[in-house]
Amino acid sequence: MYSRTPRRRGSKGARSFFIIMILAIIAAMCWYGYIRFVPNNEWIDASFKAENPIMVRGLESQQGAIIENGEVKLPLEVLQQVLGEDKPIRYEKDSGSIVLTTASKVLHLKTDSLTATINQKPYNLTITAEKSEDTVYIPAEPLKELYGLQVELNEETGVVTLLSAGDTIQLAEAIPAKGAAIRTEPTIRAPYIKKVPQAESVRIWGDQEGWLLVQSSDGLAGFINKKDLKLTTIDQIAKPSTEPPFIAWKVLGNKINMTWEAVYERKIDTTKIAPMQGLNVVSPTWFALADDKGTIKGKADPAYVKWAHQQGLQIWALFSNDFEPDRTTKVLANADTRFSMIQQLIAFAEIYNLQGINIDFENVYTSDKENFVQFVREMTPLLHEQGLVVSVDVTPKSNSEMWSVFLDRAALGGIVDYMMVMAYDEHWASSPKSGSVASLPWTESSIVRILQEDGVPSSKLIMSMPLYTRIWTEKKDETGKVTVSSKAVGMERVKEIISTKKLTPVFDAAAGQNYVEYTEDGALLRIWIEDDLSLKARIAIVRKYDLAGIATWQRAFQTPSIWKTMDEAIHLKP
Repeated sequence: MYSRTPRRRGSKGARSFFIIMILAIIAAMCWYGYIRFVPNNEWIDASFKAENPIMVRGLESQQGAIIENGEVKLPLEVLQQVLGEDKPIRYEKDSGSIVLTTASKVLHLKTDSLTATINQKPYNLTITAEKSEDTVYIPAEPLKELYGLQVELNEETGVVTLLSAGDTIQLAEAIPAKGAAIRTEPTIRAPYIKKVPQAESVRIWGDQEGWLLVQSSDGLAGFINKKDLKLTTIDQIAKPSTEPPFIAWKVLGNKINMTWEAVYERKIDTTKIAPMQGLNVVSPTWFALADDKGTIKGKADPAYVKWAHQQGLQIWALFSNDFEPDRTTKVLANADTRFSMIQQLIAFAEIYNLQGINIDFENVYTSDKENFVQFVREMTPLLHEQGLVVSVDVTPKSNSEMWSVFLDRAALGGIVDYMMVMAYDEHWASSPKSGSVASLPWTESSIVRILQEDGVPSSKLIMSMPLYTRIWTEKKDETGKVTVSSKAVGMERVKEIISTKKLTPVFDAAAGQNYVEYTEDGALLRIWIEDDLSLKARIAIVRKYDLAGIATWQRAFQTPSIWKTMDEAIHLKP
């Protein structure tokens, strides 16, 4: 009988596990080396979402182009993304109208029509705009003329490349003798769609972890390893030729000093108008919207024109929507009616030798906000072409839907020559509370908000000031409840009241103006006075923010001496 030493099982198992681990590490390192250093030599055909894909900065857009007789039509949605808000294109479904605007040009065309106009002149189209499956396609040629959009079509691949005016593009050349592979992803293990021959140029659109997003001359885009490219030159896409910008009339560098001339049923008797020192512009309320077809009714008076020009005054006639919201909605929504209104205003300006148009749209639905901007955008280049100054009236910012919220002051400020801020009616005709028509703090705040919140340049802002005030009547009933009513009066009427009733004005520091009150028939009557003091204080705000000038509503409310006061105040050094 004998004994045997037991086997040491644990030692052998450990050795096996160690060997397996070493083999696994070696395999992982081999796999890593394969992934890291061995390129994928599989070629695949480039795939696109559309038959004629649109490439923008090396990436395919969601929609493709239409090719007709070798010419390109581009989808509206893609164009709006590429061109941005400062180069707007407007399409109206009901009429099929398309409107393209720049600072100096307005192009009108319609789907399925070769007839078009640019600034009221015929414009030749070789292919039509069209609508297909709810997408509007616009010919590329006018886009190049208006916006400098460069459109490249590669007939072999069918790829359309869009290049925006002003783009700077880095170019590079392929280094390897066997060519540089454009891969579908930024890794050598991704298949390639093309090999760029040595020294052939590509455009570089991006950089991603050692790889460059590139586009070859045939429009194909993908990734090339940085080490396979050599940077060469930078290509700059040319901007379209532009006309010199319209320079709005200025009074030899001085401030605008305008007054509105309210024209009702009777013509203005100019023989009764006393000299108005310092005034350089008048804006008679001559034109208004007459119906929902865009007809403009006019009350222009050649005799008034002759008088104004003899006084050395420019005439910026006012055009209003007659405070008719429903009518306004209809005319603003249609390209044809907007164009008709513009044509009528141009004709009136020529007939009556006007120097400008002042747009005064009030009581407008907030839903018409964009349409109003579009109207002004289409109008301004055409009026500028006739040498006419374009100004728009806006209220101070408030929560009032119909009187304030509908105004896109930022957009309008980027279009027009001047923006009149109607800084009055802080307390309006039917206000439930008595108060100043335009207290000084409220007036300054109204200006500052538009400057800061909307970015309208001070060189375009004109402060509009009241020459009227309101006589407020406060009556108490048996329960002690106060009923408030008011009526607007001019400066001369207030002076008469103060004189007749032997009142002594006191300074209301909160309002920044003089104030009187008196009783009559058991009621308290209150007046915040418009006079030399209040107007000088407002003009000090104009100087403080270096605004373009002042406007006053309206001439008939004036007292003759006020013109000299304002003229001297506006020319004081800040």
